[in-house]
Amino acid sequence: MSHSPEFSRRIPFNRLGSGLGETIEASPAERAALAARLGLPEIEALTCRFRLTPADNRSVLAEGHLAAKVTQTCVITSESFKDVLAETFFLRFIPLEDMPEDEFDIDSIDLDGPDDVPHDGKALDIGEATAEQLALMLDPYPRKPGVGLENAVDVAPAEGEEGAELSGEGPDGPRRPNPFSALSALKSGDRKE
Repeated sequence: MSHSPEFSRRIPFNRLGSGLGETIEASPAERAALAARLGLPEIEALTCRFRLTPADNRSVLAEGHLAAKVTQTCVITSESFKDVLAETFFLRFIPLEDMPEDEFDIDSIDLDGPDDVPHDGKALDIGEATAEQLALMLDPYPRKPGVGLENAVDVAPAEGEEGAELSGEGPDGPRRPNPFSALSALKSGDRKE
């Protein structure tokens, strides 16, 4: 791991027994650090309930239920909005030495099976596993509820207008300058100062 986990909860193997239930909650400082890592304005709450079951070859099956309240930034309007996330997930903690090398066969991935997460042989970090699951749950292109693409795109250039400056009156009233004309000018070296 190249960074120190912002939200770390290590469960030693000797606590697992034949199975263990564990609920974890991130502190305000952990939530702030994790929000910075994930590029979020805020994580208001983050909890995860785990059921850990030892399996063969020092692997551990984990069923988790994550609940979070986060603030995201709308990709269309740049406005912040609150979102509530809740999801059940399945993981399999396996020894680090059993993790596949950098090169792997994409066809060998079991899309229906649990994701493999490495452990160091001493403990499982269910806090970092929670942080990684939260990252996977986040929409990479979040939109504020009720906001669609019609809020972002007013006018698309008509065919043949891509490189032309638009001004004056058109059939639907005054036309705005074509946003692609500045790019066209940069590309051709006709930069206007």
